[in-house]
Amino acid sequence: MTENSIEIQPQAVKILLEAGTDFLFVDVREPEELMLAKLKETLNIPLRFLPENIEDLRSNSFVVFMCHGGVRSMNAAMWARKHGIEGALSMRGGIEAWALEVDTSIPRY
Repeated sequence: MTENSIEIQPQAVKILLEAGTDFLFVDVREPEELMLAKLKETLNIPLRFLPENIEDLRSNSFVVFMCHGGVRSMNAAMWARKHGIEGALSMRGGIEAWALEVDTSIPRY
């Protein structure tokens, strides 16, 4: 598995959201980070709490993880795939890329 095979571009996530595609959009950042910038469409499960939420994650065949810059979400997607969530993806560049490429009203930090 290459990293590229589990990344999705922010614009592609926007298209999925606009189309009403059924997927779980998980923000793995810490609660303090959400106070700086947040996407209303996401569910916050900090990276360290993924193991205790595995059953909720498994109930969705398609999960997109995001973080600040893409590192934690990549770790989350790789972890999720190892735990049976084959449709796990990482949003490339995180909320930083979203703020630059999709919605410039989102604060950058």
